[in-house]
Amino acid sequence: MELIPCDQKRLKAVQELYRRSVAHLEATVNYPKWSSEHPSDEGIAEAVRTGTQYICLDHGELLGALILSEDPEGCYEVGRWSAALEQGEFLVIHALAVDPSLGRSGVGSFMVEQCIALARRQGYRAIRLDVVPGNIPADRLYRKHGFVYIGTEDLRRNIPAIPVFDLFELIL
Repeated sequence: MELIPCDQKRLKAVQELYRRSVAHLEATVNYPKWSSEHPSDEGIAEAVRTGTQYICLDHGELLGALILSEDPEGCYEVGRWSAALEQGEFLVIHALAVDPSLGRSGVGSFMVEQCIALARRQGYRAIRLDVVPGNIPADRLYRKHGFVYIGTEDLRRNIPAIPVFDLFELIL
């Protein structure tokens, strides 16, 4: 397996992966409260354009996707982080999705491990992220890889269905 930046030729496949993920979540338990509005086709296309959309491939087969950027897409300043870091000193993982047909295959763990390795290689001091409260699979995944729960905060994203987010941090 490999985690690489998504290129334009794989954009449609990544958008379809997220659509399948949303459909699966809506049919089972929608822990992250995703919908057709998030992750949106437009947001994914923008992440591809900016080089922040990553994909997990195995022999050319698309297994998963995530966004890895310096932008927290919300007011991370409200968090009681363990390290006083400025934006640009940490990376943020967003919208991690594994193809629903793969179940608990280890793809999500692989992607998180690759994000950690990439952040270290590029000299970042931490990885931070936020999770919808009650998103048990995400909570377990990130804790398994050493992320520490920092607190639950309003990131001022103005999403009525998700007024607060659980914050996690991994110091590198």
